[in-house]
Amino acid sequence: MNNGGLLVAGTTSDAGKSVVTAGICRWLVRQGVKVAPFKAQNMSLNSFVTREGAEIGRAQAMQAQACRVEPTALMNPVLLKPGGEQSSQVVLLGKPVGELSARGYHGGRQQKLLGTVLDCLAELRGTYDAVICEGAGSPAEINLRRTDIVNMGIARNARIPVLVVGDIDRGGVFASFFGTVALLSPEDQALVAGFLVNKFRGDVSLLEPGLDMLHGLTGRRTYGVLPFRHGLGIDEEDGLRVSLRGTVRESNTAPPVGADVLRVAVCAIPLMSNFTDVDALAAEPGVVVRFVDRPEELADADLVVVPGTRGTVRALDWLRERGLAEALRRRAAEGRPVLGICGGFQVLGEHIEDEVESRRGQVAGLGVLPLRVRFAREKTLTRPVGEALGERVEGYEIHHGVGEVTGGEPFLDGCRVGQTWGTHWHGSLESDGFRRAFLREVAAAAGRRFVPAPDTSFAALREEQLDRLGDLIEQHADTDALWRLIESGAPQGLPFIPPGAPA
Repeated sequence: MNNGGLLVAGTTSDAGKSVVTAGICRWLVRQGVKVAPFKAQNMSLNSFVTREGAEIGRAQAMQAQACRVEPTALMNPVLLKPGGEQSSQVVLLGKPVGELSARGYHGGRQQKLLGTVLDCLAELRGTYDAVICEGAGSPAEINLRRTDIVNMGIARNARIPVLVVGDIDRGGVFASFFGTVALLSPEDQALVAGFLVNKFRGDVSLLEPGLDMLHGLTGRRTYGVLPFRHGLGIDEEDGLRVSLRGTVRESNTAPPVGADVLRVAVCAIPLMSNFTDVDALAAEPGVVVRFVDRPEELADADLVVVPGTRGTVRALDWLRERGLAEALRRRAAEGRPVLGICGGFQVLGEHIEDEVESRRGQVAGLGVLPLRVRFAREKTLTRPVGEALGERVEGYEIHHGVGEVTGGEPFLDGCRVGQTWGTHWHGSLESDGFRRAFLREVAAAAGRRFVPAPDTSFAALREEQLDRLGDLIEQHADTDALWRLIESGAPQGLPFIPPGAPA
C-alpha cells in the first residue's frame, strides 16, 4: 500500500521548490511523521555521494537531512550533469550511464526511464509515511509534457496531489499561478490542489484580496504565504546559473574573533561543480567569500580556491584565456595560499590525459603541483575518512580523473607544496577542526591577524537552517490543510481552467 505523497511544483525554475520541500519535510518529521524526499530527475552540477556509493543531487541530500534520514539513490534516480550547453552526463540510480544531447534525452531516453522512476517512488512510499516530491522547472512546459517524468508525469502516474509554488518577489505571481494551471490538460489540472506564495515582503492583508480572486478564478486555494527571509537557500542545484555575486551565501553575521578578516576568492570556472564546498568557509565569522573571474580580483585575496568542474580541460583553457592561470602560478611561486578541489586540484597539476571528458588527449596543466591525471571511464564515487593538520576529516569524491602524486607533502588524497594545496575530497571543509586548522595556516601565510571562531559548527548551522525552514511552514502555511492534502490527495471536483494543454 502506498502512503501519503505530495509534489511541490513551481511556476518557474528557482521559485523555491527545493526550499519548500525541505521545509515541509522538516515540519513533518517534527510531527513524528516518517518522511522522505524525492526528485525523479535533477539537473545539477552540485552532487553528493551516499553511503552506498551512489551519486545524487545535493538538494536531495539536504532534504534527506531535513527528514533526518540517510540519503539514497531512490531519492534522486535520475541526475543530469551538464557538460556544456547541449549535452549532459546521465546518472541513473547513482551511476553514470553515458552522455546524451538534450534532443537525444528528451527524444526518447527520458520516457524510457519513467518505469524506473515510478518504481523508486513506489518503494519509498511503501517504506515511509509520506514522500514529498520536488518537481523541476515548471509543470506547464508544454513542449516537454509528452516525455515528462518529473512533474505532471509523476503526479499522474503515482496519483499524488500537486502544490504550485510561486516566487512573489519576482513579480507576476498571480498570472504565473493562473497560467500554470490553464496550460495543463484536464487530467493534469485535476491533481493541482492549490498554491503556495514564496518570498512575500510586507503586509499579508494587502495580498489577501488577490488570493481570494485567484481562488474564484481557479477554484483552488492558497495553502500559505511564506515571508521573505535572508540566507534560507539550501545547497544550490545549478552551477551553470550561479551569479558572480559578492558573497556565496548570506550567512553568519557575527564579527571576526581576531583583528582581521580573511578574504577568499573562488575562481568561477566553467561548469563549476560542488562550489558548495566553500559554504563552510562563508559560515565562519570574519571570512569573506566572493566569486571572481578576473586576475586583478586575486590581488587582495588571502586564499584562492579553484573549485570542482565538470570540464577540467575547458576550465584550464578559460583560466589561460582570462589571465588567471598566470596569476595562480605567480601566487604559488610567492607562497600565497591556493586550494584546488577535485577538478581544481587537477588543473594545478603537471599534465592531464583526457580521452573521456574533453577527449583532448595530453594537455598541460598549470604545473604548480606534482600531479599527473589520467581520466578513467569509471567514475570514482567514495566517502573517504582521513586526517590532515592533526584533525579528523570526512569528505566525498566524485571524479573521472585518477591522480598520481609524485612529490610534495601528503594532504588527504592529494598533496601540498608550500602554500598550494590540492585534494579530490569535496566537503572536507565541513569538518570543523580541520577547517579551523587550515584557516590558521592560511592566516599565518597571508600575514592576517585572523582567528577562527572556536565554536563554529557547520553541521549545527545546517540544522538551524533546516529548522528555520520547518518554522516557516509551521507558522505561515495552513498545516492542517497541507496534511489532509498529503494524506488524502487532491480535492474532488476541481474545476477545469481553459484553454488547457494544446493538443
